Amino acid sequence: MTHALRLSCLLACLVVPTAATAETSTGDSFWNGLAIRGFGTLGVARSNDEGAEFVRDLSQPDGLGRHWSGKLDSLLGLQANLALGDNTEAVLQGVTRYRYDGSWRPELTWAFVRHDFRPDFTVRVGRMGTEFFMQADSRNVGYANLTLRPSPDYFGPIVVSYFDGIDASLTGDTGRGLLRAKVFAGRAAEKTPFVKPFTWDLSGSRMAGGYLDYLSGPWQFRISRSLIRFKHQQPVNAAATQAGIPFDLLAAAPELSITGRHAIYDSLGVVYDEGRLQVQAQLSSIRYDSAVYEDTRAAYVVAGYRIGQFTPFVGYARTHSDPARLRTPLPAPMAEAVRGFIAATHADQATVTLGTRWDFQRDMALKAQLDMVHGNRDSRFPMRDAQPGWDGRLNVFSLALDFIF
Repeated sequence: MTHALRLSCLLACLVVPTAATAETSTGDSFWNGLAIRGFGTLGVARSNDEGAEFVRDLSQPDGLGRHWSGKLDSLLGLQANLALGDNTEAVLQGVTRYRYDGSWRPELTWAFVRHDFRPDFTVRVGRMGTEFFMQADSRNVGYANLTLRPSPDYFGPIVVSYFDGIDASLTGDTGRGLLRAKVFAGRAAEKTPFVKPFTWDLSGSRMAGGYLDYLSGPWQFRISRSLIRFKHQQPVNAAATQAGIPFDLLAAAPELSITGRHAIYDSLGVVYDEGRLQVQAQLSSIRYDSAVYEDTRAAYVVAGYRIGQFTPFVGYARTHSDPARLRTPLPAPMAEAVRGFIAATHADQATVTLGTRWDFQRDMALKAQLDMVHGNRDSRFPMRDAQPGWDGRLNVFSLALDFIF
């Protein structure tokens, strides 16, 4: 089946929540409860350096060079909401985007039933978007975001975009604002790129976590923690063989194993949005119970000010990982090879972002953005295919049309 035919099938039966709503009117009460909505981005981008490939996040197997490309940010999503009763709703969402395997095959990203037991207590069961960090579940909806893309330095390591399971949220009124708590548990259902041409199967990995929100006027604050326990081993030995390492890496250094190990995601976030001014800022840490990845800390801040139809914005992001520690004593040549393998997950860079958003028409926005990446020479993890001589610096120029319908 061609990509065009797959997309046509997706468009015919699926959808992301937006401000636009289209309801059928057939006279049948069942179909009167159906709402079809959608979103998309048509984007092109290029960098000024062939030393490393810039990616939107690490779910993409390859990224940008000096030539303009639409694969980084372009996507299309559809969502169907069906009311099953006064307090019950079914939701389906499908998205086509550049995937881990280099295809544009549509995928089912949401498929859940939601029930409001009370106005302040809601439970969902099925497939839902991950919320490891604030705004992570809306990363694909370009129109809902101020910048052209979420910060790759901050959001890039989150390769799990949805899970199969259950979540529950409870909201309370404090008198001065709203306090909202959510907990979730389930299993991952995706694959992600590893070292070309290998992929890592995340499906079946157990996930759990939650967050606490406080909303007061234009302010929103969040503290969150999430955990994922990996089910499947990474293709470490296959990648090592391809890299010319002539021994069993996992046998030599068992701390490189990921099966049964976990990663913990902690974050703090704040959003201020009132009138013309919008400011977002987040801090996070990712800690791995395995030496195959270095522990990472990241932060970003972005601010925009609306002037008529235009909203200029500026942002700054920073990511840094701690050098990995090799606990197993190894002969010098073997230890050097293992450390070199781990070093591919090192991150040490900052990005300055300048851009503007033009809301030239209802439900449509044009964005232009410049990202200036300044990293150390050994900062490899945020990129793809970083060459030995790369100096850690590049600029990315991007244009995009975001829309909802």
